[in-house]
Amino acid sequence: MNEWRPMFSRFHLIIVKDPDLKEELKIPEGFNLDVYEKPDIDRVVGSSTSVLFSGYACRYFGYLVSRKKYIISVDDDCLPAQDPKGFLVDAVAQHITNLTTPATPFFFNTLYDPFTEGADFVRGYPFSLRSGVKCVFSCGLWLNLADHDAPTQALKARQRNSRYVDAVITVPAGSLVPVSGINIAFDREVVGPALVPALKLAGEGKFRWETMVDIWSGLCVKVACDHLGLGVKTGLPYSVRLSREATTVEDCIVEVANAAKERLGSTDPVFTRAAKAMLDWVYLWKSVGSISSSSPAV
Repeated sequence: MNEWRPMFSRFHLIIVKDPDLKEELKIPEGFNLDVYEKPDIDRVVGSSTSVLFSGYACRYFGYLVSRKKYIISVDDDCLPAQDPKGFLVDAVAQHITNLTTPATPFFFNTLYDPFTEGADFVRGYPFSLRSGVKCVFSCGLWLNLADHDAPTQALKARQRNSRYVDAVITVPAGSLVPVSGINIAFDREVVGPALVPALKLAGEGKFRWETMVDIWSGLCVKVACDHLGLGVKTGLPYSVRLSREATTVEDCIVEVANAAKERLGSTDPVFTRAAKAMLDWVYLWKSVGSISSSSPAV
């Protein structure tokens, strides 16, 4: 955490201890933070819910209890990166910039994000679409250890990512995206309910390549954003139709949960469990996570 001090010390931090972790947390002083452990989780959500806050999913409890407009989440093995000139990259500031400038999901701009410094809309980009839409989700990048699936990780265990890419892209509407929870930011007030820890694999371990929680919740986020006309920055074609009655993110998640149960439940019970967890999560969000607050944005 000391490496992040220049960026994190300005904001309120929530640290959620994995209920399965036996060791004591070692947290340096000088931060404005709240720490939540298993007794806190049990007190807030109880033991009757199917939503499990263990392993990488423990961070979702932080999403639930936070009262900030913007949430930034990074894995505990991430450190601030340097750009090719050796300057420290302020990942927090970049996430906030992404979330507070419009996204352009309905027409691709070949100069990428036209709202970043030094970029603009290219010739031929429709003027009627240049105002963009509200951006509610920002998926950051990272260097060194890539986020592979299990087979790729086994084959390329020593592969490292050393390419620094100075670009921000809006994910086009109608494209799914495999969101990794390693480095993300989002507008909690708008899309928070879609960050749902639902799809837990049987025998899920403690390595990134052994979990699908963040991938599933990322799909939920993108489907909800496409349906509601919102933007995601940082993609394979697909088509998902939600009813016109789905006017909030919560409505979208309920419909996705029901569809997962009806269409996928017979293929694998993991989808039935995921659907139940999604419905329980919406209930938790309405009863615990939607309490109003006048807290600062981050």
